[in-house]
Amino acid sequence: MQKGLLAVLFLWTISAAAQVKISGKVVDNKGKALAGISITLKNTYDGATADSAGNYSFNTTEKGAFTLEATGTGFKPFAQPITIATTDIDLNISLKEQVTDLKAVIISAGSFEASDKKRGAVLTDIDVVTTPSANGDVTEAFKSLPGAQQVGESEGLFVRGGTASESKVFIDGTQVNNFFYSSTPGIAQRGRFNPFLFKGTVFSTGGYSALYGQALSSALVLESKDLPEKSEADFGVSVVGVGGGMQHLAKDKKSSWGFSANYTHLALAFAVSKQRQDYFKVPIVFDGDVNFRFKTKGGGMVKMYSYFSKTNVGYRTNDIDSIGMKNAFSLQNINQYHNLSWKQPLKNRWKISAGISFSTNKDDIENELQDGNNNKQIITTPSFYAFKNFSLAANGTFLQNRIMLEKKLGGLSAIRFGTELSNSNEKSAYALYDGTKFSESIKETMAAGFAESDIYITNNLAAKLGMRTEHSALLNKWNIAPRASLAYQLGKKSSAGFAYGIFYQNPERRYLPSSTLLNFAKATHYILQYQMLSGVQTFRTEIFYKKYDDLFKTGFNNFGREVVASNNGSGYAKGFEFFWRDKKSIKGVDYWISYSFLDTKRDFLNFPSAIQPSFAAKHTAAFVFKKFILPWKTQFNLSYNFATGRPYYRIAYDGTQNKNVFTDRGETINYNSCSFSVNYLPTIGKKDTKNFAVWVLGINNVFGQTQVYTYNYSTDGTRKVPVGPTSRRFAFIGCFLSFGTDRTQDAINNNL
Repeated sequence: MQKGLLAVLFLWTISAAAQVKISGKVVDNKGKALAGISITLKNTYDGATADSAGNYSFNTTEKGAFTLEATGTGFKPFAQPITIATTDIDLNISLKEQVTDLKAVIISAGSFEASDKKRGAVLTDIDVVTTPSANGDVTEAFKSLPGAQQVGESEGLFVRGGTASESKVFIDGTQVNNFFYSSTPGIAQRGRFNPFLFKGTVFSTGGYSALYGQALSSALVLESKDLPEKSEADFGVSVVGVGGGMQHLAKDKKSSWGFSANYTHLALAFAVSKQRQDYFKVPIVFDGDVNFRFKTKGGGMVKMYSYFSKTNVGYRTNDIDSIGMKNAFSLQNINQYHNLSWKQPLKNRWKISAGISFSTNKDDIENELQDGNNNKQIITTPSFYAFKNFSLAANGTFLQNRIMLEKKLGGLSAIRFGTELSNSNEKSAYALYDGTKFSESIKETMAAGFAESDIYITNNLAAKLGMRTEHSALLNKWNIAPRASLAYQLGKKSSAGFAYGIFYQNPERRYLPSSTLLNFAKATHYILQYQMLSGVQTFRTEIFYKKYDDLFKTGFNNFGREVVASNNGSGYAKGFEFFWRDKKSIKGVDYWISYSFLDTKRDFLNFPSAIQPSFAAKHTAAFVFKKFILPWKTQFNLSYNFATGRPYYRIAYDGTQNKNVFTDRGETINYNSCSFSVNYLPTIGKKDTKNFAVWVLGINNVFGQTQVYTYNYSTDGTRKVPVGPTSRRFAFIGCFLSFGTDRTQDAINNNL
């Protein structure tokens, strides 16, 4: 018995003597102790777990070459080769944070994102159609966000002191050349495209990505939807017209096709809301689209979208230069847009994205000077009366090709680079009162290359660095535009960001051709941002500064037409903004508040000096309130938009001083508008049906508040007339039916 005990003790002593102790401490890259980290010898059962102070230790009888591994949630795996002999091993371990979608900071300085993939979502397609002041228009909805101006006399996004032409719209990576319906004097036109077409939206109010160009101020980047969840159809009838469409999903859920068609006739709407204009051709619009989408092998997606529209409108307004005379304006427009895009994952974490878009736009415009009986008048003394009789036929085509490669690196880091080539050809044919005709053509080829990297150092720190270069055949010039953004996570839900970028743009088409050698206009952006994001609350504030160089100054050619004369213009825009959205504090209520302060001056076009442009207000604000009552399946929506008065000027050439001077200037009244809508969403048929209806009642400018956007001046400057909305109020009522998909839950979830 004693011999057996001695043998056991002997063997235990030998075993203990053969063991090697492996110990150390586990910390993160900032030196902070990490608890709960698992440490093991690869391909053995030996290991330990770090304690609350990050310390670990274990014994092993293994000998030779091994790998010590450490793993923990939220950190990159650690592996260290070691050699186990007879002495203890002391090894401290430093783990690097694993960058993940759920924890990583979002790079968003200068941009609002709305996407089912982004935690920073601000406005969705449901938001667009339930914001009363938006009237179902994507760009109008973004006017309730900070940065955008309340300009009502002209279409487009006027962002942070920039003109509408300085904001560009992109669909699936390629630029849309005629996103809005064709311009009519003094009346802002809406966007052509249905908000439910898009699954993702990035509204960049500055500092946007190097992937896009030719916009001094802003980029609105829209991404179309992929395959629908199921087959569905819809039909709608309203005070403005009728429309419907369908989407068919294949049985294997790998492809779909769809179409929609809409007929708009505003006679009934204008009977309800009396218009200031005298319409002899009530606006009529027919538009339709088709789409086809399919998944490729390997998880890729091909999307084809084609759109067509035809517009006819004509109206009379009082002639500003005379008493009893009228100007009769008419427009016929035909527009088509086609987009084909392809995204495909490749080997080794590469991905390719390619797209091509093609569009044509044809405007036939006529203007007549008419007497009180609506008869055409040609008056040659003074001569400017005669030039109020003219016709213009404008035809434009735009083609853009684009290809981009992307490589995913470790974590969320990535690099992407690509090229694009665009061609435009715009022709104009003018006919004057006396039969004189002349025409002109502007052709442009733009080539661009771009590169960009997302660098995630940790979950808390990320950078986006990019470079873009462009060549304009029209200007025969190159530009190089660096872009950079930085984001740092301050807390679990808050972050700070910085964005910088240089942006270039060609002169507007209406100021071409020019006999002067021109360069690109240039803007440099600086943006500081703080934001707090949670699932139910959003707060963000930004301070920005924008410097303009080489802006276009104008003069007159031999036909008396304003053309670009030089790049001697300059300017600046600076200010701060904040946005607060809350779905938590008041049960069943979703509301947001936005505010912008803008200090901007420009010396461009025919300005005598650097002044605040007439499209910019110092203070703008919006309040949007939504209440969904679930038992009633009814949503009540209210929006209030405010802006301080905008400056207006009359600028004329003074022959004695040989320069342009101000002959009148002032400021409009403050802009106020309250809009209201009610949406009722009952199901159709049986209780568990997927068919539903949406009844909509909306009233814009409920209180009939007076609104003045700017003033128009007579030719001699002795008379000025305010420019305002086409009607004091606008009422809308409609019913929209959907078969196959119940969108009630979308509306409910959007307000939780």
